[in-house]
Amino acid sequence: MESTIPAAVAEAAGRHGSAPALVEPGVGRWSFAELHAEIRTVARAFISAGINPGDRVAVWAPNTSYWMLAALGASCAGATLVPVNTRYTGVEAADVIGRSGARALVVSEPFLGTDRLAALRTTGEALPPLVVGVPAPASTDQTGDWQAFLRRADEVPEADADARAAAVSPDDVSDILFTSGTTGRSKGAMSAHRQALGVAAAWAEVGGLSPADRYLVVNPFFHSFGLKAGILACLQSGATVVPLPVFDVRRALEVIATEAITVLPGAPTLYISLLDHHARDAYDLSSLRLAVTGAAIVPAALIERIRQELGFSTVLTAYGLTEAVVATMCRPEDDVRTVASTNGRAVAGMEVRISESDGEVLLRGPNVMLGYLDDPKATAETIDGDGWLHTGDVGRLDQHGNLTITDRLKDMYICGGFNVYPAEVERVLAEMTGVSEAAVLGVPDRRLGEVGRAYVVPRPGHGVSVIEVIEFCRKRLAGYKVPRSVVMRRELPHNASGKVVKYQLREEPVP
Repeated sequence: MESTIPAAVAEAAGRHGSAPALVEPGVGRWSFAELHAEIRTVARAFISAGINPGDRVAVWAPNTSYWMLAALGASCAGATLVPVNTRYTGVEAADVIGRSGARALVVSEPFLGTDRLAALRTTGEALPPLVVGVPAPASTDQTGDWQAFLRRADEVPEADADARAAAVSPDDVSDILFTSGTTGRSKGAMSAHRQALGVAAAWAEVGGLSPADRYLVVNPFFHSFGLKAGILACLQSGATVVPLPVFDVRRALEVIATEAITVLPGAPTLYISLLDHHARDAYDLSSLRLAVTGAAIVPAALIERIRQELGFSTVLTAYGLTEAVVATMCRPEDDVRTVASTNGRAVAGMEVRISESDGEVLLRGPNVMLGYLDDPKATAETIDGDGWLHTGDVGRLDQHGNLTITDRLKDMYICGGFNVYPAEVERVLAEMTGVSEAAVLGVPDRRLGEVGRAYVVPRPGHGVSVIEVIEFCRKRLAGYKVPRSVVMRRELPHNASGKVVKYQLREEPVP
């Protein structure tokens, strides 16, 4: 198995040649051989622009062919990739670009009303020496920064670029992925090439990815899942990447039908959106075979709907985090109960155990991050002396080694002296017919210290009242776990992986 990303790119071209590697509807199609050739051109352009081995290259753009070309080209030039969250404001992006010490920035042209480069300039922070603009999604523009940048490749012989790619070591840092920041300031998790490819290969193996698969990548490329369980998993398995820059339900349905998509991972909200779309039956979804979800509660009823109404033959759940990407997965042969109630068993050589003191999930294995960028204190607090990664998640293991995540340590609140884990309440609410999504957190209470507040998103066409929500919980939970208040919402704030960003809910004015 290839152990560096440049080697994986070359190996895929040699093995799959003219087979489709990348399809961006409305923009272009690349075979594995064509993709390799264009990536080499990008690498030569980076080298010509003065990017040296180990330099950091930041990419701030939606899921497009340009993102893939820039990221893989940077890797083949020996650089370290720094993906930047497309949801960041200019201030947030400037912070991670500056902290990473990026020598180059690849940034999307204005898209959906956002001019990212202008937003960066308004911060007053210094930009990297090299800034390259790439066309916005669905653009076929053959002028501008990107084409001017590619012309620089003429100054570097192909042999020099190949030598640079060959010099990359499995232990070199391949990427610095900044954490989602759902509980505070993001940190840059560093991974080596061997680790990035290791988790990608494990995910592809469990999912049964093959050259016959066409993978609609809705998960953002800047996220560990989109990059490693998406782009890199396809490179290693020969599957076709079909990027979707923005999740629009109707557009997703169109692409599934026209491109015969077989693999579609995503958060539970993605599948709910597809299931509840009024025009779903107008599209041919018969090609779909593999759904992989997680990041939130997944009721058994939803898994059955995904199978029966969307036609997926295999639905799996998984667990991971930026610091380890993929730690556990269900297997295709698992029953609905296992898939719904657990996140499966360890993969990719990982060990999983539960701390006896507080129930925290601990992970150890070859793909645990190298550490946090320029933050040895946070690294030591997260990875102990025995190599165990402290995830901050609370969970349990069953007799078969299946992991169930029950909450975040920081989310727990104490009501009248009793510990309440919001995920337990959220799991109950997920079983309520009229509820599309729910989030629970503790709020101050003069008598009990803290009490629960539920934020509930009703399903389209279903009327759900506050009283009904509370009564539903009261029949299924101990009194101290029942939310004392309910806030109805049209939607909840999410990060890129589909997790609810609870600190945003906490910062909202009390209704």
